[in-house]
Amino acid sequence: MKVVVMGAGVIGVTTAWYLAKAGAEVTVLDRQPGPGLETSYANAGELSYGMTSPWAAPGIPWKAVKWMFMKRRPFFIWPLISPTMWSWAVQMLRNCNEESYRINKSRMVRISNYSRDVLPDLIAETGIEYDGREQGTLQLFRTEKQLKGSKADQEILAEYDSPFEVLDRDGCIAAEPALARVRDKFVGGLRLTADRTGDCRLFTIALAEKCAEMGVEFQYGTSIRAIAVENGRIAGVDTEIAGRITGDAYVCALGSYGPRVLNPIGVKLPVYPVKGYSVTLPVTDDAMAPQSTLMDETHKVAITRLGDRIRVAGTAEIAGYSDRLGPHATDTVRYVISDLFPEGGDVSKAEGWTGLRPMTPDGTPVLGPSRYDNLFLNTGHGTLGWTMACGSGRAVADVVLGRTPEISFDGLTAARYG
Repeated sequence: MKVVVMGAGVIGVTTAWYLAKAGAEVTVLDRQPGPGLETSYANAGELSYGMTSPWAAPGIPWKAVKWMFMKRRPFFIWPLISPTMWSWAVQMLRNCNEESYRINKSRMVRISNYSRDVLPDLIAETGIEYDGREQGTLQLFRTEKQLKGSKADQEILAEYDSPFEVLDRDGCIAAEPALARVRDKFVGGLRLTADRTGDCRLFTIALAEKCAEMGVEFQYGTSIRAIAVENGRIAGVDTEIAGRITGDAYVCALGSYGPRVLNPIGVKLPVYPVKGYSVTLPVTDDAMAPQSTLMDETHKVAITRLGDRIRVAGTAEIAGYSDRLGPHATDTVRYVISDLFPEGGDVSKAEGWTGLRPMTPDGTPVLGPSRYDNLFLNTGHGTLGWTMACGSGRAVADVVLGRTPEISFDGLTAARYG
């Protein structure tokens, strides 16, 4: 079987890997000059199995209003004249209730846990290096209210068999020794012991190389103009330079840009871009730098150790497809790293970045079949593309090849949107 995969981010490349491993002839298309150059480029670096949750949760609308008035805001929204944006926002608000939250979380955890289980096999088989660590994630609470409020999260973690530890101030310092210098700035934390960290882009590049060794053809610098439909099936992918690329089956792994090629052929998915920011800076003192991943609960900023670098990521900005990196866009993430690890890295050498996270209103990605029997979907992972990549890539590859996937696709397909 010949399969055309649209998108060479971490989702598209993992899908291509599992397809090629099963014997498929795979071609991957991407407009960028190499793999992992969009959302996969400089994300937080978290493999957040324990923190797999939808943004649409009870109480979030009121929290979002309060966040917009913070000095260092974790959330921005620009009131664009966009029916698509407002329709997506309304659907998200409809999911901000207890029943929807539990349904959506259970679906997301199913993919996340599967990804957690299959990633070690992929690493063992390929031997790829990606600055990976297995020291968990520390959710840091600056106030007693946050610490007490984490009780609900603890109950959900226990329900889904996600291991965790509740830590006091000294326990947090034991996990992240450099926090001893700022011990007065937090009261405790929740440590998610099964979480991992790693550079998503390094992983994507290394896996793409392994794919190429297995015969996967990567056509970079290839912009997709349209998906061609003939006689009720996908007939090919029309590109601006290479003309029409054909196959027996097609996988859309274009993240936020998926709707631009899917909408014209009647595949209407509520996937909308939510902008995020990060900075990457060199470690200057190992003892004063983070050792794994820390999540500042107040500012919703993740700090991750990636080898001799520190990645600091956060902020959710709803601004359409804007990829502008304004002069003050990374102020919040710069503040947090300077506040918690002032001697760990050189902020003056920080490299700023912005990317678009493909969000669904219910948080769950859209996987598997579409209205066309030879078009398959692997998109809408939001902030958890790196976390879910191996699991969703392997499961979608199974569906494409007509094999029974190892996880249920109930509630994961586009059918849930009617």
